[in-house]
Amino acid sequence: MKKLYRSKENRIFAGVVGGLGEYFSVDPVALRMGWIFILVFTGFAPGIVAYIISIFIIPERKED
Repeated sequence: MKKLYRSKENRIFAGVVGGLGEYFSVDPVALRMGWIFILVFTGFAPGIVAYIISIFIIPERKED
């Protein structure tokens, strides 16, 4: 069973979007563009709050 982790390789800030890309087998760049779209069209605050919450609830991948 796959688990969602923050990425250590595909990270720009905290690895949340990179981890989502790895989990769903989607290019992280496409997810980042979608995230920026959401930020712009929701007034930034909801997207930023969601990202910060994600940092705390999604664990970082441990070295295997």
